[in-house]
Amino acid sequence: MRIAVAGGTGLVGRYVVEELAAAGREPVVLSRSRGVDLLAGGAGLDAALDGVDAVIDVSNVTTTSAKKAVAFFDTVGRHLLDAGARAGVRHHVVLSIVGIDRVGLGYYRGKLRQEAVVENGPLPWTVLRATQFHEFAAQTLDRVPGPVAVVPRMRTQPVAAREVARHLVELALAPARGMAPDLAGPRVEQLVDMVRRLLRARRERRLVLPVRMPGATGAAMTGDGQLPLPGGPLGPRGSQTFDEWLLQQVGPHSVQGG
Repeated sequence: MRIAVAGGTGLVGRYVVEELAAAGREPVVLSRSRGVDLLAGGAGLDAALDGVDAVIDVSNVTTTSAKKAVAFFDTVGRHLLDAGARAGVRHHVVLSIVGIDRVGLGYYRGKLRQEAVVENGPLPWTVLRATQFHEFAAQTLDRVPGPVAVVPRMRTQPVAAREVARHLVELALAPARGMAPDLAGPRVEQLVDMVRRLLRARRERRLVLPVRMPGATGAAMTGDGQLPLPGGPLGPRGSQTFDEWLLQQVGPHSVQGG
């Protein structure tokens, strides 16, 4: 069984490729380095998807602009779906984010467009919304180098990227199910606290400046906007905590005082 991975060279994509190989499946990486351009007319897609049974889309763009995010996810989604229909792909799986319909960030508008494109597309589909990854603390910290780290106040229930990848593979091997139950980590965390623990683990000295996003967006981020909906169907939970991830990534001193 051949399964294509859009974004297969990224953070989650690399784990998806590893999990597919471990499950005895043949991963097909869709990336520019493999001769596939998901944006420029979908160049190389038809050849890459020949004989592919399912597509897992974990493609990504780094932007806070709603316009750029919407354009990227709309274009990539349509190219993948159209080429998949021509190739006879039987299942299209997309990774999305918990809370994108409750938190008004520009990037989230792009993810909402991606979901809409898939839902209205020609292929049987599954969308998995996951919470932020443990790596999100490092991404936030490393986005702007310098002595001060500006960190948004945000509640999250972080999950290991590898566990997300494993769940995506399980979904891709099963029949399409539409919106899958949300995937979250085992424990609710404050992003500011995660960043401070990461700095301590790295033995870096930087001033952490917490900031609250304005208006309804800030209220949703500091509240339950990015957590699985209370009272909703209980979805799967990852097992690795943020501190366990730190221990694995940095070493035993990383969890001291965590």
